[in-house]
Formats: sequence, structure tokens, C-alpha cells
Amino acid sequence: MLIDTHCHLNLEYYDDMEKIIDESKQNNVNHLIVSSCDPVNWEENINLINKYKNVYLNISLHHELAKNNFNYDIYLEKMKHIIKNNKKIIAIGEIGLDYHYEDINKEKQKDLFIKQIKIAQDINLPIVIHTRDATKDTIDILKKFDIKGIIHCFSGSLETAKEYIKLGFYLGIGGVVTFKNSKLKEVIKEIGLDHIVLETDSPYLSPYRGEKNYPKNISVIAEYLANLLNLTKEEVALITSENVKKVYNNVNF
Repeated sequence: MLIDTHCHLNLEYYDDMEKIIDESKQNNVNHLIVSSCDPVNWEENINLINKYKNVYLNISLHHELAKNNFNYDIYLEKMKHIIKNNKKIIAIGEIGLDYHYEDINKEKQKDLFIKQIKIAQDINLPIVIHTRDATKDTIDILKKFDIKGIIHCFSGSLETAKEYIKLGFYLGIGGVVTFKNSKLKEVIKEIGLDHIVLETDSPYLSPYRGEKNYPKNISVIAEYLANLLNLTKEEVALITSENVKKVYNNVNF
């Protein structure tokens, strides 16, 4: 059994959701966790998890919504209500900090990040973190909380990986690890699979560069890691799926 811990299954990306689900199952990707981080998509994604037994949802307000002209507090209240009324919403994410572009409000991003961490703590859900060019601030904030979760699309150094693991987080590894110049290979060789979960971030970051990504490609990532670590694909599937269960300890995958 393989689990895609992070994908974006919106109709704007895929016009045949039935095919996406079926192809995933054919490739032994038995469970999909959809990331819904914009209120525009919440209803669509909730309909999706209500329709498909093997699809679950993470819900949040994305860091891109931390703008001066956007009142995110209203949506945070709505989000709490939605979570309480749907047991298939299993985490808050993706949330976090992204300092990659110049036209951002760092203080607003931090405020939105912290508020969502507190909500997750209050309702006992893990968090899924997006962080780019903001490692220090991300770690400094996480140190203030007793919470677990996943670092989505991890691409940092060995030292950073160890920092996150020490804080109780698992590292989300996707198609980027297969890229020729990816430094993730060396990090994973050092830390092994004990704190790794698999993700596609579909439709982005396909292991087939330049192509649209699909949840079924978790199988490709698992096979790549098996070869990298001299394991069988089945061993990779078992270890990473058990790690997912540790993050989402209230979910019966």
C-alpha cells in the first residue's frame, strides 16, 4: 500500500477524477490526501472526499492569502466550523512561510501561520507545512509549539532535516528527488526512511520533468527510493505508509 500525502485534485487541473482515482489504485496508491488551501476550492474538495472513500483532506489558508487587503480571520472561523463537521478532514495544511518573492508581508504570513498552528493544537490535528526561503523563521515558530506534522516538499540540507525531525516532523518527499541534480538523494541516504512520507504535489513536480503530475506517480517515487536505498519497493511502501499512520494517528488507512 502506498499513500500520496499531498496532491491538489481540483477540476481546473483534472477533468476525469474517476480516472485519476482508478489509475492510482492500479499503481497500488491506495489513499490520497488532498491539500485544499484556498476557500475557493473548499466546497469542491469536500465533495470529492465525500464521494471517494480513499480520499482525505487537509484544509487551510495558504500563505499567499496573507495580504493587507484580505481578512483571513473570517475564513479561519469558517474553517474551524468545516473541520468540526467532517471527520475526513485530517490535518491543517498546507500552511507556512514563503519569502521567495519580494512583494510579500512577512509579519502577516507569520500571523496567519501561528493562528493556524493554534487551531490545529486546539482540535488535535497535525499540520502540513510549506516553507521556502524561510527556514529559520519556520523553525523558530515551531519550537514554540508541541505539535507534529509534515514538511511538505522538503528540499533542505541534512542539518535542516535533522532539525525538523527533532521537532517531531516527517519530511514529504516527491518527484524532485528523482531529478538529476537533486541534493535530496544524499540527505535521504543519511537519514533513511524512518521520517519520510511520500507525496506528489500533483499536478506539480512530476518525476517526468515538464509533464503534469498524477497521484499514481507515487509508485515511481517509491521505486526510485528503493533503488537508492537498496530496498524493495514493498519495503519502501510499508515503511512510508506506517509513517503516515504515525502522523495521522486518528485515521484508519
